[in-house]
Amino acid sequence: MAKIGFISLGCPKNLIDSEVMLGLIKKEGHILTTDARDAEVIIVNTCSFIGDSKRESIEAILEAARHKSDGSCQRLIVTGCLAERYPQEIRSDMVEVDAILGTNQVLQITQAIKGKAIPPPNSFGRSSGDFFLYDHTMLRELITPRYSAYMKIAEGCDHTCSFCIIPKIRGPYRSRTIDSLVREARQLAEKGVREITLVSQDTTCYGSDLGMPDGLAQLLEALDRVEGLAWIRFLYLYPNIIGNRLLEIVASSPKICKYIDMPLQHVSARVLKSMRRGGDRDSLTRLVEHVRRQIPGVTFRTTMIVGYPGETEENFEELKSFCKEMEFDRLGVFAYSDEDNTPAFDCAPKVAGTIANHRRRSLMTQQARIAGRKNRNLVGRELPVLIEGPSRESDLLLQGRLESQAPEIDGVCLINDSSIGEVKTGEFRTIRITRAIQHDLLGAVVR
Repeated sequence: MAKIGFISLGCPKNLIDSEVMLGLIKKEGHILTTDARDAEVIIVNTCSFIGDSKRESIEAILEAARHKSDGSCQRLIVTGCLAERYPQEIRSDMVEVDAILGTNQVLQITQAIKGKAIPPPNSFGRSSGDFFLYDHTMLRELITPRYSAYMKIAEGCDHTCSFCIIPKIRGPYRSRTIDSLVREARQLAEKGVREITLVSQDTTCYGSDLGMPDGLAQLLEALDRVEGLAWIRFLYLYPNIIGNRLLEIVASSPKICKYIDMPLQHVSARVLKSMRRGGDRDSLTRLVEHVRRQIPGVTFRTTMIVGYPGETEENFEELKSFCKEMEFDRLGVFAYSDEDNTPAFDCAPKVAGTIANHRRRSLMTQQARIAGRKNRNLVGRELPVLIEGPSRESDLLLQGRLESQAPEIDGVCLINDSSIGEVKTGEFRTIRITRAIQHDLLGAVVR
């Protein structure tokens, strides 16, 4: 048995792959360590969605490689998206790496630890039979806090967005069955998980490949009946088909968070067409307003890309005006990343990085004012909160999240007063909001 150090990078979908691998490692009897200097085998599960994530992954690999000379590391394994996308480059440029496992080789992690020779992925050249999809029988070792967990409801993507490499890395869209997901949700609830967050590359399309009409709605109805769960949220809706049945379920269920995460990416018809997404300002305005009518009090989160090839100042101003008009509760803004092997890589003219970053800052500054005003409107209200434990800001404060605050990506509630005795991590309490602090809130537990 070996001491294993594990580094997990990237999105929640990648984190779930890490948890599956950790479950397999633990089942084999290996010992997990958080001290990389003490690890005999180091595994780096990488991301390669955009330039920043590729750089972070490369730096993590190089840092892990140093422990082969100044630590106990005898074997370095690279897995995940970067391994799937650039296996030959890793093999030739990083000689310290002993094994390369792509996104469909998750189940081979224990063989790689033992030193068995495993052919690296063939850089986008797989057959359909090679595509991996985990299920409820693959018990995960959770990295998230014990009260909250992610569930991946599908893998891959069938969209052809011009800026995105994910379909080539992850393969075609393939859904898990409702039965498998319900079984996993029950397993998590039995372990004490109170909040589950459903993720996939396009959550809206769940079940379409299985011939299920309103697949996501059917899944939510089934998960709503799982005892022990208090909050069910889902991320990454694609703005194509948002059925009324789905919105009705979200609006009526006390368990399903009134939270819609829908990356719109842009609003200019010309830019959206080049992105291979379609739509325009009028259609997206109608969509956002429809969601808000159907789910009173909904928190609406979206993301936008600025600096896409050919984006003019006029296109950006239209986007900025749209965001000001819509007053999104949450908004993430990314400067376009020029990725090889994507259609947008060959699009012109390119927008200078300095201009893209300026546009990003401008849009985020506008959003900060909107978010600040919305937060100030919450002062004085009493709202349920999930207690997360000591704050990352100070040991003198507790931290929690409202239904409107998704884990990791949104702000938090800082709790500086509790007059009702001990408050435990993972329980639900009610707090009175006393102050808005940028993207976070300050409050006191009242019951």
